[in-house]
Amino acid sequence: MPTKLSAWDRVLHAREAERPKALDYIENIFDGFIELHGDRFYGDDKSIVGGIAYLDGMPVTVIGEQKGKTTKENMERNFGMPNPEGYRKALRLMKQADKFGRPIITFIDTPGAYPGMGAEERGQGEAIARSMMEMSRLKVPIVSVVIGEGSSGGALAICVADRIIMLENAVYSILSPEGFASILYKDSSKNKEAAEHMKLTSYDLKEFGIVDEIVKEPKGGAQENIKKVVKSLKQNIVNDIEELSKLDKNEMIEKRYEKYRKIGIN
Repeated sequence: MPTKLSAWDRVLHAREAERPKALDYIENIFDGFIELHGDRFYGDDKSIVGGIAYLDGMPVTVIGEQKGKTTKENMERNFGMPNPEGYRKALRLMKQADKFGRPIITFIDTPGAYPGMGAEERGQGEAIARSMMEMSRLKVPIVSVVIGEGSSGGALAICVADRIIMLENAVYSILSPEGFASILYKDSSKNKEAAEHMKLTSYDLKEFGIVDEIVKEPKGGAQENIKKVVKSLKQNIVNDIEELSKLDKNEMIEKRYEKYRKIGIN
C-alpha cells in the first residue's frame, strides 16, 4: 500500500535539497562512469550529465538531469533546467549508444527546460522535439527513471523510453502545481489543490499506465537510506534491460510506439 502522503507532500519531497540527484544514482548504480561533454555545436550544459558506464559488466550509456544541493551548485547546474545544448548533448550520446548497441538509462529531475531568451534563440523547442523524435526510433533498450521533479517537455525530452520507473515520492507532470494554479485558478497560492487535481504522483501515473514501476522510498525520502533505494532501483533497471534485450529491434520500437499511443486511452 502507498504511504499516506498528499500530492503536495510528495511535491515537497521531490524538491528537497538533500534528495539524491542524478550523479548520486549514477555513482551508486554503475561502475567506471566516464562523463562526456559538449554538444559539438555550442557548448557544454552542466544541467545535463552523461557518459559511458558499466551495469554489472554491461556497457551502457547513462544520462541525467542534474540539480545541485546548495545554492552555489544549483547556480552552476542552472537549477537542473537544461538549455538546448544540454538536450543536443544528450541526443549525441544516445545516438552514439545506438551506433554501438549500448542500452540507455536516463534520470529525470527538472522543473522544466530553461525558458531564457538565449535558450529560445538557440532553438529550445526544436531541441526538445528532435530529442523526442529520435528517441522514439533508437534500436537499443531505453529505461528512464523519474527521481525527483519531472516537469513539462524538459522532462519528456529524455523520457521517451521502453520502461519508465518512478521513485515513490517523485512527481511527473505537464507543469508545476504553481503554474497549473496560475492558469486554471488565476491564483498560484492554490498549489496544494492543483497538485491533487493534476494526478502527478507515482501511484496516480502507475494507475494510468504512464509509468511502469514504482520504487519505494523510506519514510522521509530517498536520502534517508539511499543504499536501500539504489538496490531496488538497480534490480529494476537490470530486469528491464534483460527483458528488452530479448526483443527483436523492430518489435521493441513498435512496442515503444504503441506504449505512447495508448496513453490517455481508457
